[in-house]
Amino acid sequence: MSWVLVALLVWAAGWGLNIMLSRWGEVRAVRVAVPVIFGLTLLAMWEALVRGFDVSPVILPPPSVVAQTFAASTDILWTDFKQTVVKGALRGFVIGTVAAFVTAILIDRSQFLTRGLLPIGNFVAALPIVGIAPILVNWFGFDWQSKAAVVVVMVFFPVLVNTVQGLQESSAMQRDLMRTYAAGYWQTLWRLRLPAAMPFVFNGLKIATTLALIGAIVAEYFGSPTRGMGFRISTGVGSLSIDLVWAEIAVAALAGTAFYGTVAFVERIVTFWHPSQRG
Repeated sequence: MSWVLVALLVWAAGWGLNIMLSRWGEVRAVRVAVPVIFGLTLLAMWEALVRGFDVSPVILPPPSVVAQTFAASTDILWTDFKQTVVKGALRGFVIGTVAAFVTAILIDRSQFLTRGLLPIGNFVAALPIVGIAPILVNWFGFDWQSKAAVVVVMVFFPVLVNTVQGLQESSAMQRDLMRTYAAGYWQTLWRLRLPAAMPFVFNGLKIATTLALIGAIVAEYFGSPTRGMGFRISTGVGSLSIDLVWAEIAVAALAGTAFYGTVAFVERIVTFWHPSQRG
């Protein structure tokens, strides 16, 4: 029970420290410190409870064991990171988002595509990834191309729907004003409608960052060369190497956080004028 007491004390200390920091107001250092302290508190409680209840490492290894495995397997983790994130998720994200953006412009120009393609897009977006992934792996092979194809399918329609919605954000009065200045469609698009659509576009991109990583990892369950996060997680569970599985999960979490943070950082630069970015 001593470890359980340690877990309770750690939780109380983390709680009290975060309450004290929250009184300092909206300071950037506080906004960073509070979630970091909360995360470290959860890890410390995880460590204490697993050791206190003597949980088998096959069921749930303590964070210290996961950290040791992480440090001892950096070469494997780096290889898997390049295969899944760089080759599969990132390439699929770029291809899917560019294709969605171009398609959104075409839909904006055609009422027929607006009424015909968007309902189909909603239907495809609702399809389960576990049903699409085996088909695409069969079509494109076991290397990164099939994983990128799965990512394209997953990110295409969220970005498409948000971009189409964003292109309708400018008001009729604003568009009429552009016409009084003899602005054509492309000038209005570039100077008025795209800037107004950027918050919606970045909302779709942020959703796509998480979907891209999930899609690439899940696709590797259905066929992959002997590398990749999904492959390593699948084989690690089969061989009861749960510490390595958690190390892969940690890499995926860090990669996803960095991916999302990069898009959010670019959003702050591009949409600095929007009320959500002020202050």
